[in-house]
Amino acid sequence: MAEITAAKVKELRERTGAGMMDCKNALVSANGDMDKAVDILREKGLAAAAKKAGRVTAEGLVDAYIHAGGKIGVLVEVNCETDFVAKTEEFKNLVRDIAMQIAASRPEYVSKEDVPESVINKEKEILAAQAANEGKPEKIIEKIVQGRIEKFFKEVCLLEQPFIKDTDKTVKQLITEKIAQIGENIAVRRFVRYELGEGLEKRQNDFVVEVMAQAGK
Repeated sequence: MAEITAAKVKELRERTGAGMMDCKNALVSANGDMDKAVDILREKGLAAAAKKAGRVTAEGLVDAYIHAGGKIGVLVEVNCETDFVAKTEEFKNLVRDIAMQIAASRPEYVSKEDVPESVINKEKEILAAQAANEGKPEKIIEKIVQGRIEKFFKEVCLLEQPFIKDTDKTVKQLITEKIAQIGENIAVRRFVRYELGEGLEKRQNDFVVEVMAQAGK
């Protein structure tokens, strides 16, 4: 019998929206096989979110959120399947919560899949150097880097971040729960976040360096 870890139960719950005990029982029945466990939950009608995950989301909302007296602004597009759901208060509130999440937590990407490979490789190089500088044995550095790269994803990927209104769940789990409740697939397509003055200090510093270089200093 394969070990049924809490992490596996949590992952299955994220994928299906089913209850924790249902997920654990399904994994036990599937001998730890994640895909088989999903099928078991679907057969029992418990995997509400998993059944809807492949559906096309061509409707939805683009919402704007302004925070801190006009100092932070967010535009986000969240998609669903029908215009009817897009007009419901429950969906509108979800979109607003996601916009607030983006304003507060400064994600750079929607999901882990959106992070460029070059960015991941660069981050791994930095993390490996940090671990080496901390005196960690070379044989465990790779494992340390893997753990820290997951933390990196939680910082920069919207879906991996703890939800600001309930940090016991991620934004991905929040959306999965809403899929199960609303009955339609839901997906965050894109977002942009603006912060007043962001980047200006760097550009000013670059300008000063350029002027000093031209002056021969």
